[in-house]
Amino acid sequence: MIAAAATVFALLATGAVVGGAAVGGAATAGAADSGEPGAASAGDTSTPTPTVTPAPARPVPAAATTASRLRTCSVANLATDSRLANFQGQVRNAATGEVLFDRGGSTPGATASVMKVLTSAAALSVLGPDYRATTTVMVGAEPGQVVLVGGGDLTLTRLPSGQEPFYTGAAHLDTLASATVAAWNADPARAGTPITSLVLDSTLFDGPGWDAGWARSELALGYMPEITALQVDGDRENPARSTSPRSEDPIARAGQAFSDALTSAGASAGLSVTRAAAPVGAAPLASAESQPVSTLVQQSLIVSDNTIAEMLARLVAVQSGAGTTFAALQQGIVGGLAPYGIDTTGLVIADGSGLSPANAVPPAYLTELFQQIDARAGDLGVIFDGLPVAGGPSGSLSYSDRFAGDNGVADGAVFAKTGWITTGYTLAGIVHAADGTALTFAVYALGDVSDTAKQAIDTITAGFYRCGDNLSNN
Repeated sequence: MIAAAATVFALLATGAVVGGAAVGGAATAGAADSGEPGAASAGDTSTPTPTVTPAPARPVPAAATTASRLRTCSVANLATDSRLANFQGQVRNAATGEVLFDRGGSTPGATASVMKVLTSAAALSVLGPDYRATTTVMVGAEPGQVVLVGGGDLTLTRLPSGQEPFYTGAAHLDTLASATVAAWNADPARAGTPITSLVLDSTLFDGPGWDAGWARSELALGYMPEITALQVDGDRENPARSTSPRSEDPIARAGQAFSDALTSAGASAGLSVTRAAAPVGAAPLASAESQPVSTLVQQSLIVSDNTIAEMLARLVAVQSGAGTTFAALQQGIVGGLAPYGIDTTGLVIADGSGLSPANAVPPAYLTELFQQIDARAGDLGVIFDGLPVAGGPSGSLSYSDRFAGDNGVADGAVFAKTGWITTGYTLAGIVHAADGTALTFAVYALGDVSDTAKQAIDTITAGFYRCGDNLSNN
């Protein structure tokens, strides 16, 4: 009986399983027939498939960012020295161009004599290193007359041949006079007709000869002459001295000196002297040439000679077609700087020497220009060779009050142009730093400054030397 009961139970269980399978199969078939994938019939307890929303893409930089070096050598406390007054400055790695230090570097400021670097660069571009300014003597319009035509050589000397003037290698007026008399007498048409009159032609440069921004006291103090195309020895009272009083009339001084030289060479005594332009098509008799621009640039930079700087600036303006006056220097010099490919926005050029407080140049312009000077690009090596050197044997950085004491650590390693006007001190150039890095720099101390600003400038420059490529902007 037990066995029979077990058999019946097994059969009933089997039927239940089969019946369940049939019902489940019918439900599945109903879902498939609905025509909507994933749809469930009434009473279906299956879980619906969720809709997946893609995560937004993470932003990625257009270009990979290069990690910058962490620099730790700071000169920030030196930059706040009160002796620097309104301080501006910038330092670059000369090889890479990276700006290491900047305080108002993009703001134009008064350059003082650092302007001579821009004038020199423009002269090398427009005139070329081999250009020589030429003073010419021509036959005048009247019998017995010669015309002395100034070609912008302000270094021509009245000292006798054999005596060296302040401008080493300058042409001598007595040599020009001797050549003039010899050429005059060599023409049979003038045989027996002596030279009796002299005309002075200084029309290559137009007036005024004095910039409105210059203190008139600079004339008597001996730092600046009237700018005329005809003059001798930079119009110095003493041709052998750097600083010597200048006259009110450089043309007259040159005319008297040449008249005396002509008489000594055989012309009549007591020549009549007048002023006028040379006759068109006049025949030349003799000429004298200045030293080449490459030499003039170096003579101007080493001792910060204003006369040569103004001579070069005006010749740049004339040669480039910008004009013949101070007003032409903006176009002439800025145009002459264009080939170097540096943005000249903001440059204001009032003169060529930097004596005018109206000049304005951003320190950043100078640090870029000095990169090319350090690399001796084109003819710019001429400027490097003319720069004063800290602790050097000569020049404006050789004086006892420059790079003295602890700042002497940078002696022989700072090659830079100095600058000073009553409203500021400046220094710009190249530092061969202690770690071997070449740096270019420009620093201005502007405003209410005293002579002690020079020492503050030297101190921060010595800081640049010590830091080298580890110089921090913080």
